[in-house]
Amino acid sequence: MTHSLLSLFHQQTGGGRRARLCRTLRQAIVSGHLRHGQRLPSSRQLALDLALSRVTVEAAYAQLESEGYLQRHAGRGTFVLIDVVPPTPARLPQPAPAFSRRGQQVLATGGCQDPPFPHAFAAGSPELRAFPHGQWQRISHQVQRTLGSRAMGYGDPLGYAPLRQAVADYLALARGVRCSAEQIVILTSSQQALQLLAMLFLDSGDSVWLEEPGYPGARNAFVAAGATCRAMPLDSEGAVPLEGSAKLVYLTPGHHYPSGTAMSLARRLQWLNWAQQQQSWLIEDDYNGEFHFDERPAPALQSLRVESRVICLGTFSKTLFPSLRLAWMVLPTALVAPLGRARSVMDGHSALLPQAVTAEFLQQGYFASHLRLMRQLYHSRRDRLLQELNTRLQPWLTPMPSAGGLQLTVTLNQGDEARLTQLAQESGLVLPRLSPLYSGSVRQSGWILGFAALTPGEITRACDTLAKLLARVLPSA
Repeated sequence: MTHSLLSLFHQQTGGGRRARLCRTLRQAIVSGHLRHGQRLPSSRQLALDLALSRVTVEAAYAQLESEGYLQRHAGRGTFVLIDVVPPTPARLPQPAPAFSRRGQQVLATGGCQDPPFPHAFAAGSPELRAFPHGQWQRISHQVQRTLGSRAMGYGDPLGYAPLRQAVADYLALARGVRCSAEQIVILTSSQQALQLLAMLFLDSGDSVWLEEPGYPGARNAFVAAGATCRAMPLDSEGAVPLEGSAKLVYLTPGHHYPSGTAMSLARRLQWLNWAQQQQSWLIEDDYNGEFHFDERPAPALQSLRVESRVICLGTFSKTLFPSLRLAWMVLPTALVAPLGRARSVMDGHSALLPQAVTAEFLQQGYFASHLRLMRQLYHSRRDRLLQELNTRLQPWLTPMPSAGGLQLTVTLNQGDEARLTQLAQESGLVLPRLSPLYSGSVRQSGWILGFAALTPGEITRACDTLAKLLARVLPSA
């Protein structure tokens, strides 16, 4: 505050020092920079900061108190008394900014904005009400006591060493991933991982293959790097390789986004052989590897061969909570040092304290316990949504088979997807659309219904709202 007052004070001209200080304080109050109830510095402190005598500051405070701007309380201090609504500045026409071609491509994606609080049926939101807040808080206090000021400095661009070790141990046991702690990189998000890989590997015009339909965040990252993206068709075994070659191939083999189907073992081996022959890199996004309900999840694609050209990535946003902003990437050894340097250029490192708390959460066994509980919870909620779909929404919606995850994709049997989505939003429902996940002219209409963050009652009420809407708009169904 004092720094701002110092700048304003030196802008004043004419009159004595007391008059200049009075004008400074009035201007700060009228403009809204000093607000009703805000405490001002003591006269001694303000005199010291502005190089004035304390008598001058006391006189200015007294004058503004007599004018009704300030109120002084013995032993408590000096406070702004009046509540002034600052004038709205006139908006002058601004010239349109000239963005680069790549910048225009990024803006054309529309961006990505997840709702801060889960709504029915926002996709990808985990259940936060069942999170073990008490355990997390105790570990956080423990870590802060142990690390002290060491948690406040700069960190390793590759990540906090104990967390890298904990992630490597977890992935080896739970997903069969072949890696050491040295191959783990801790990032803020899987989206950052994709952007880093795009920056390192892609030049303008390079070819990248993606599943069709597929995750739009991956396409956005590669388009932003100037790549040419090609859509791969899907069959019952997963993504089908195209003719030709590609620098990068983005796959979700464990749980295809958005259909939820798993890639067959034969197709996985085919992709591994293809990548070796073409000297291309496969990006395996293991975004829902922890949440399989009906069958044991297949091992990670990366685990099937000792020396493979697979880069595996995942995030704690779904398994713990989104605002943690921690993700991981498993790299072949030759890529670790280059990616660490690239990461240091992009944003330096992830915050150290959350990494340390997460490491302890994993090492003390709380992570595994939390996943077991969430797996059971999400399984029951998936089943409730399926029951509602099959009994009340079947005339209009057909669910795609899905063995796990936080959302369930449904196809729309009739009607205008965009119009129905807008009407649903007016009724309080968030229905992420399926058709924008296709890049070609042939698109399937439908929605991706998130269920993980909704209680059974909330699922039922949301389905009731949706059923009434569809019955009203599509009465002939």
